[in-house]
Amino acid sequence: MTVLPDTSRAALVDAVVARMPRLVAEVRDELTERVPDYARFLTEHLESVTRSAGAVAGRIVALMGEPAPGDEVELDFFEDLGRSQWRDGRALPDLLAAYQIGGRALWRHVSAAALVIGLRSEDLAGLAEAVFFFVDQLSSASAHGYVLEQEEAGVLRDRHREALVELLLAEPADPIAVRAAARRAEWPVPERLSVVLVEPDHARALSRLDAQALPVRRPSLVGALVPHRSPGGGERAVLRRLLHGAHATIGAPVPLEKVARSLALTEIAARLTEEHLLSDDPLFVADHLDAIIVHRDQQLLDALGDQVLAPLEACPPGARDRLRETLRSWLRHMGDRRAVAEELHVHPQTVRYRMNQLHQIYGDALEDPAQRARMQLALGW
Repeated sequence: MTVLPDTSRAALVDAVVARMPRLVAEVRDELTERVPDYARFLTEHLESVTRSAGAVAGRIVALMGEPAPGDEVELDFFEDLGRSQWRDGRALPDLLAAYQIGGRALWRHVSAAALVIGLRSEDLAGLAEAVFFFVDQLSSASAHGYVLEQEEAGVLRDRHREALVELLLAEPADPIAVRAAARRAEWPVPERLSVVLVEPDHARALSRLDAQALPVRRPSLVGALVPHRSPGGGERAVLRRLLHGAHATIGAPVPLEKVARSLALTEIAARLTEEHLLSDDPLFVADHLDAIIVHRDQQLLDALGDQVLAPLEACPPGARDRLRETLRSWLRHMGDRRAVAEELHVHPQTVRYRMNQLHQIYGDALEDPAQRARMQLALGW
C-alpha cells in the first residue's frame, strides 16, 4: 500500500476534522436507542468528545500505509475503559456496540472526506483497512480490560467469601464480623442459612443452587451454605427439586450464629446416609433428628446396646437372636402381641412363650418405663 504524501495526509486530516461535529452528532443519535447512557454522555461532553474524535481521526490517517497500523497506538486508556465498564456494572456488549457504531460513522465521514480531496482508489482501500483495524484494536483492548477486571474481581470476591464461610462456621459466629465480611464479599446477608452437603462425585449439582450460595469444603464432602429469604418456607421444595438424584444432605434453616452447629448435624446425617441407615434423596436433617441424636456417638450407642442385651448372653445364639427380635418388636408395638405376631410372622402363642422367657430374664425391668425407654433406644436403631 502506498504511503500518502504529507500534504495529502494533512489535507485529509483537515477535511475529516471539519466533519467531526456531524460525525459525533450521528453517533449520539444512533446510541440514543442502543445505549442511552452513552448518548447522554456525548451530549454533556460534546465539545471535548469532538476534539478527541478529531485527534483519533488524525492518528488513523497518520498510521495509514504503515507496516503494522495501530501498533503505535496507546491502548492502556481503552483497556482501562473496559475495566471501568465492569466496575460500573455495565455490559461489555454495550461498549462494543458503541465502538461499532462509531467505527461505521467514522468510515462514512473519512471516506467522504477522502473523495473530496481526490484520494486514489488504492489509497482509499488502505484507508479503510486502517480505520477498521484501529477500531478493532480499541474494541479488543477494552474487551481485554473488561475480562481482566472481571476475573480479578471474581478472585478477590472468592477470597472474601472463603473468609466469610470460616467466620460463619466459627463457634459461635460473631455477627458483627460476619456482616463486615459479607460487605467485603458483596454478599447480601440473609436471615437464615441451610447447609447442603454432597459427595464429591455429585459436586456438579451444587451449581444448580442460588448464585449467592457460599461454597463449603470438608475433608470428604463438598457443599454450600444456601440463603433462605422466603418467609413461607418455599425453599425446601426448591431444594428438593434441584438436588434430587445428588444424594444431598440438607440442614434445617438456621440463624447465622447457629451455622456451625447445623453443619455438625448435617455431617452426621451424611455419614448415616453413607452407612445406609438413612436413605432419603435428598435427605432433610430436620426429618431425622431422632436418628442423628441416637447415632451421634456410635460408641455410646454400642455400649448401651451391649448393656441392654447383656442378660441374653446366657441364651444359645439362635434363641438369643429370636428373643432380641421379639423384644424389639414388643417395644415398638407397646406390648401388642397380635401386632408383634404379624410383624414376625409367628403365632401369637409363640409371642406369648417368648415374652414369658423375656420376663424371666429381665424381671421387673420390662415393667419399668425408664428401662423400656433404654431398651427402645438401644434396640430400635
